[in-house]
Amino acid sequence: MTPALPSLRIGPHALANHLFVAPMAGVTDRPFRQLCRRMGAGYAVSEMVTSRKDLWHSLKTSRRANHEGEQGPIAVQIAGTDAPMMAEAAAYNIARGAQIIDINMGCPAKKVCSKWAGSALMQDEPLALQIVEAVVAAAAPQGVPVTLKMRTGWCESEKNAVRIARGAEQAGVAMVTVHGRTREQGYKGAAEYATIAAVKAALSIPVVANGDIDSPQKAHEVLALTGADAIMIGRAAQGRPWIFREIAHFLATGQELPAPTVQEASDWLVEHLLEHYSLYGSLTGMRTARKHIGWAVRELPGGEDFRQAMNRLESCEAQIQALQQWFATLGADYERLPYLAKRAAAPTMAATDPDDDDDDPKQQQE
Repeated sequence: MTPALPSLRIGPHALANHLFVAPMAGVTDRPFRQLCRRMGAGYAVSEMVTSRKDLWHSLKTSRRANHEGEQGPIAVQIAGTDAPMMAEAAAYNIARGAQIIDINMGCPAKKVCSKWAGSALMQDEPLALQIVEAVVAAAAPQGVPVTLKMRTGWCESEKNAVRIARGAEQAGVAMVTVHGRTREQGYKGAAEYATIAAVKAALSIPVVANGDIDSPQKAHEVLALTGADAIMIGRAAQGRPWIFREIAHFLATGQELPAPTVQEASDWLVEHLLEHYSLYGSLTGMRTARKHIGWAVRELPGGEDFRQAMNRLESCEAQIQALQQWFATLGADYERLPYLAKRAAAPTMAATDPDDDDDDPKQQQE
C-alpha cells in the first residue's frame, strides 16, 4: 500500500489522480484516450501535433486535434525546432480547445530527430529553452499552462535532464515528465530512474516518471524510487487499458485487482472500436483497428490465431462480429481474462515498433 499522494494540479486544472496516459503516435487518439480515462487514468496527452503550419489542415492533423466530447483537461503535445513556429502552434491549438500545451522533447524517432526535433533538442540547450520560453509566452496570456516531456539526455555521457528541467521551470513550465532512457537507447535496455529522482529533487513543480511501468508492482516501485508526483504509462496500456484501474487499486490497498471478466473486456473493446470507426471512417478505421484488437488478444489463449484471421477481414461489421464471437467462445471456458504470460517489454503485434510514450511517425503507417 502506497501512502496517499497529495492532490495534483497543472495550472488551474485539478487532476483526477496521478496516473497518466502517455502520448503515442497512432495510438493515443481521442477514442483511446477516452477508453483509458474510463479505465482509471486521470490525465491523457494527445498524439503529437506538428508545428508546421502547412500541415495543420491535413486529415491526419485534424484527427489528432479532434477533442469532441473529450473530458478535460485537454492536453495537446506539439513538436518542432523553431521557437516562433512552436509559439504559433501553441496559440493555434489553444484556439481550438487545448487547455494544456505539452512540448515534445522526448521523441527518439530518427525521422523526428534528423530534423532536430523531439529528443534531438536536448543536444542544443539554448534552442530548447528558447522554444520553452516562446511557448510559455504564447500560452500564458490565455491562462494555459505548458508542460515538458523529455528524456534523461541525448546519450549516456550527456544526461542533461536536470539542467534542462531547471531552465524550463525558470521559464514557467508547470510540469516536467521524464522518460528514463536516453535518445541513444531508443527503447532498448531498461529504463533507469535515478535521473528522474534527480530531476524531482531539483524542481519545485510536479515531476512525472515514465518508462517500463507495466504492472501495479512496478508503478509502486517507480514512485518509491523517484519520489515522482505521478507516473505516465504508454506501451503497457496498449490492449490492456484497464491497467490504470489495476494500479490505482494496488496503490490504494496493496492488493491485486482480479483480471476483468471476459464479458467486460469484450464490451469495453467493442465500445472502443465503435468510437474508433466513428473518428476514422469505415475503411481507415477498419485497418487501424487491427493493431488495437491484436494488442488486446495477444496474451490470451488462441489470440495469435484469432489476430491472423481477423487481419483478413475487410469490414468494421465483420471485425465486431468476429471479436464478439471469439470472446464468447473464450467466455465459455473462462470467467476472467486468462493471461498466458507476463506482459512483454514491448508489444509485438503492430506493423511497426510502437512507442512507449513518444511520437513516432512510423506509427502512422498501417
